[in-house]
Amino acid sequence: MNQPNQPADPNAPQQPQDPNAISIELTEEVAEGQYANLAMIAHSTSEFVIDFIRLMPGLPKAKVKSRIILTPEHAKRLATALAENIERYEKAYGTIKLQPEEQGYPMGFGGKMGEA
Repeated sequence: MNQPNQPADPNAPQQPQDPNAISIELTEEVAEGQYANLAMIAHSTSEFVIDFIRLMPGLPKAKVKSRIILTPEHAKRLATALAENIERYEKAYGTIKLQPEEQGYPMGFGGKMGEA
């Protein structure tokens, strides 16, 4: 505990002003993010599993970059929040156009490699 008239430790974690606020830590590594261009979703009675995958053109193997496991309630909250954010994005920037996917490979990936 700080003694009266002594300054607070500048390295001490900050306490949120709102008693209902949550302090969220974002490490530098996580803040950099992971690029994913494919998501696969599976579920059971108790959880949803979302694998975020990076698929590279012409390569038959893709890597799971991150796996997120959610309760069904949180999965539904995520779907609602994502839908609301897409709606706001489209109001600001226009409709997001979806390209038709070729059979077998998502987003036109796979098949022959381009030649230079």
